[in-house]
Amino acid sequence: MSATPLLQLHGIDKNFGPVQVLRSVDFAVHAGEVTALVGDNGAGKSTLVKCISGIHPIDHGKIVFNGRPVTIHNPRDAASLGIEVVYQDLALCDNLDIVQNMFLGREKRSGIILDEATMEQMAADTLAGLSVRTVTSLRQHVASLSGGQRQTVAIAKAVLWNSKVVILDEPTAALGVAQTAQVLELVRRLADNGLAVVLISHNMNDVFAVSDRIAALYLGQMVAQVRSTEITHAQIVELITAGRSGQLGLQADNGTEYATSPGGITR
Repeated sequence: MSATPLLQLHGIDKNFGPVQVLRSVDFAVHAGEVTALVGDNGAGKSTLVKCISGIHPIDHGKIVFNGRPVTIHNPRDAASLGIEVVYQDLALCDNLDIVQNMFLGREKRSGIILDEATMEQMAADTLAGLSVRTVTSLRQHVASLSGGQRQTVAIAKAVLWNSKVVILDEPTAALGVAQTAQVLELVRRLADNGLAVVLISHNMNDVFAVSDRIAALYLGQMVAQVRSTEITHAQIVELITAGRSGQLGLQADNGTEYATSPGGITR
C-alpha cells in the first residue's frame, strides 16, 4: 500500500442550476485498499461517482490521478485512466453469455470476424485471477445466473481492462447471506490484488467487514475520511444522519470539518 493516494479530489463543487450538490469535497483513494463511501440518500454519493467517472463535469476543484492533475471530460477519459464503475443495475444483457457481456462494446477481432477464442481465454484468465469458482461455464447466458454470479461477472468485466480504480455501487443489494459473503470476498480480493476499490453501501456490516477507510458524505460535504479501525458503527451513523460525531465532522460554530485519522482529511 502506498502512502500517496492513487486518486485524489480537491475542493470539488457541483451544481445543478441553483442546487449545489457537492460542496468543496475532498476525497482520497489508495491502491490496495477498500474505501467505503457512505451517506444518506441525497448526500451526493452518486453525483460524486459520476464526476469521477466523467458523466458529470465538475464545476470547480481538481482531480489528481497517480500524482498528476487530470481532466475527465467523459467516461472514455475515465476508462483510459483505469477508472471503472459497476453500477447497481450492473448493465448486463440477459440474452448474452458471460464472455459476450464482458467484452460488450470492446470486442476483440481477427480481421473482420470476432476473435472468440481470445475473448474466452481473457475472460477465463480474469475470473481465475479473481479466484472465482462460482461460474461453471463462460458460455452461460446471464439470464441463468444468480444475483451473486451476476455481480461477479459485472466486477470481472470492470477489471478486465487493466483497471486501477474500481467503484462498486451497492454490490450486495438484494443478495442473500451466502451470495453477499461471496461478493465481499471478491471485493477484498480486488484490493489485495493492488486495485483501489471504492465501495458504496448502506450496509454498515458490509462496510466494516471489508473496508480499510470510510468516507462519510453529509448534504454534499465530506465530513470525515478515517480508517475503519478508528471509528465505530455508532459514529458513522451519527456522521451520516447529523454530519458530526463528537469532534469528528461538521462543527456547529463554523462548519469546519475535522478528521482525527492519519491520512484522513484535516481542516
